[in-house]
Amino acid sequence: MSEFTVRRAVADDSKRLTRLVRSSRAYRGDYATMVEGYQVGGAYIEHHPVFVAVDASDRVLGFYALLLDDAELDLAFVADSAQGRGIGRLLMEHMAGQAGAAGLKAVRVVAHPPAEEFYLRTGAVRSGTVPPTGHIHWERPELRYDIA
Repeated sequence: MSEFTVRRAVADDSKRLTRLVRSSRAYRGDYATMVEGYQVGGAYIEHHPVFVAVDASDRVLGFYALLLDDAELDLAFVADSAQGRGIGRLLMEHMAGQAGAAGLKAVRVVAHPPAEEFYLRTGAVRSGTVPPTGHIHWERPELRYDIA
């Protein structure tokens, strides 16, 4: 039996998902402004397919959010303490299954620059670059998961 499972997020997960986003090591330094004050709200969780990887104690280890109307991976995070255990890969495989079940042919990802290698290792292909906009002052890699 796996040490973690994936389940649909519920509105009550909001605070835990928000805390995971805001505490991510990947968003320190110059990137901190991206998550400062960010919230994963209950309404967002109820409106979009949001799935969490949890351990046997229901501790959130990671999550993703898929925007079906836009065919885009909106959020994907793994807790710093849980990285390197295959949770991110499991979440991306799960996301691809959900996207396929919804009839999507591809899923767009506008990646946080330090996360690009992760997405490439899990099957995404680079499709371009998104220029700086708003409070984001750096280019971001644009990638795509082709859904079989």
